[in-house]
Amino acid sequence: MKLWDKGTKTDTIIETFTVGRDREFDLYLAEADVLGNLAHTAMLETIGLLTKPEKEAIHEELHEILKIVKAGKFIIEDGIEDVHSQVELLLTRKLGDTGKKVHSGRSRNDQVLVDMKLYIRKEQLLVLEEVTTLFNLLITKSETFKSHLIPGYTHLQVAMPSSFGLWFGCYAESLADDIQLLLSAYKINNQNPLGSAAGYGSSFPLNRQMTTDLLGFESMNYNVMYAQMGRGKTEKITAYALASIGATLAKMANEMCLFMSQNFGFVSFPDNLTTGSSIMPHKKNPDVFELIRGKCNRLQAVPNEISYITTNLPFGYNRDLQLLKEILMPCFADIKACAQLACVMLKEIKIKDGIINDDKYIYIFSVEEVNRLVLEGMPFRDAYKKVGIEINQGKFTPDRSVNHTHEGSIGNLCNDKIKAKFDAVAKEFVTFEYGK
Repeated sequence: MKLWDKGTKTDTIIETFTVGRDREFDLYLAEADVLGNLAHTAMLETIGLLTKPEKEAIHEELHEILKIVKAGKFIIEDGIEDVHSQVELLLTRKLGDTGKKVHSGRSRNDQVLVDMKLYIRKEQLLVLEEVTTLFNLLITKSETFKSHLIPGYTHLQVAMPSSFGLWFGCYAESLADDIQLLLSAYKINNQNPLGSAAGYGSSFPLNRQMTTDLLGFESMNYNVMYAQMGRGKTEKITAYALASIGATLAKMANEMCLFMSQNFGFVSFPDNLTTGSSIMPHKKNPDVFELIRGKCNRLQAVPNEISYITTNLPFGYNRDLQLLKEILMPCFADIKACAQLACVMLKEIKIKDGIINDDKYIYIFSVEEVNRLVLEGMPFRDAYKKVGIEINQGKFTPDRSVNHTHEGSIGNLCNDKIKAKFDAVAKEFVTFEYGK
């Protein structure tokens, strides 16, 4: 069954190529498709295209289909092109001609648009949930380890004193900025395209505000042609947000791999969270962090891939857009899994004590000595030159008794302000449940 079927047969090779992986990824859209049908048919009754008994019968069957979807038993049958066709087929089997009326005033174009927007909105909220859990863990770890000094690096050379408190906190604040991007994507996505039909509206007096309210959209795409142009734009902006979160996780994972290596030796994890080697019995490999790094680095390509498909398309719907499902949809599962596994690992992290007591980190205190001399009245340039000469002559001996964790930016974590920054953005996301 095809929504566009007019009784002519399409060659099998053409059908296989054009349907592609749609049936596979459309299973993720089943719940959204049912919700879209509920809202659309409720609206159709108010404008006289459905009677009240017809609407009630359709809604009863749609709720039965929704139960099947939530039980994980919904399938797209062989020979059925997509989720939209499958839902309409199930309605028609039960309700006959009444089921055939659900597509009035609608195109498959705005039907898939609303399905994708509902799906993306739900996934954005689930990503926010996972990122919030990781953010809170990072803030907790930042406070716990604020006195654990580590060497800071520039050019991968030992630079100045830092702390694991700062390290955990910096990734928390990075996530706070990442969800600002996610919020932007959420707001752009959260606009109702239903009623735009094929991008040129409908001669029926559709009540677009009603479906906007029923589906919990913040507003609608007012220009019906732009509603169709939004396909691809929404996906690309969402992909940028996911890539930004991914970049934070990938960088954090990469540094964990470095810190676990024997050359650094800053952290370790329980054996059950690492893997071994088939030939070297001593190995405890950071496979989880390596896979987080790999998966999140792969996300960086997704916005570009979407751009390459969508940037120069002519107005109206083009079949190229179908490919966006298989590009974007797996990204949500990847970013959620990476955030979850980062939490699993970081909850069990063990941090070595006395890291900076090693003599190879002696020069990280050179700036502290320069600053001490400046505070005593010596001009900065003279102090800098004096300490530099001492280092070159091997005469530099830092004062290790100084409690560096409470001086300057090392001890000033600002975690309360970072949390306020994160929470202010997070509260702008609005959850929605149809019918409640």
